[in-house]
Amino acid sequence: MKASAELGSNLQSILVDVIELHLQGKQAHWSVVGHNFRDLHLQLDEIIDAARAFSDELAERMRAIDALPDGRSETVTKATHLPPFPAGEVDTGDTVVLITERLTVTVDNIRAVHDAVDAEDPTSADILHGIIEKLEQFVWMVSAENRVPRKPSKKTPTRPAGTA
Repeated sequence: MKASAELGSNLQSILVDVIELHLQGKQAHWSVVGHNFRDLHLQLDEIIDAARAFSDELAERMRAIDALPDGRSETVTKATHLPPFPAGEVDTGDTVVLITERLTVTVDNIRAVHDAVDAEDPTSADILHGIIEKLEQFVWMVSAENRVPRKPSKKTPTRPAGTA
């Protein structure tokens, strides 16, 4: 199979975002400070490792369908959908917000091109499904750091203490 220009462009768009996610995740990993530092620091390692693996899998798929991936820093910087990561130390709570935003932007871009990718190459779309699944799991896990439990609504009956 030879990828069309549109398929190559769509996959390239995702590639630069996952490369940038890896780089920004590493910056966050190095600059995060504050309450619950160690847990977030380690969680960022998981995101970084996954993003790096996704970029390699995607670039190799692009080569398999005769598209040319471009992961050069100037290309990534120019083409990524992710906003820049701030310089300096970043509080854990702010890091949670920043990383959640970047994960979400990456997923949104994948979803925006998914149907066009699927129409031409279901195999590449399958790769995108795996990336979406893992990144959305990271969104949930990272964003939970800043969440507070929802209060039960007045309409929802609660169980008395000590009942199952």
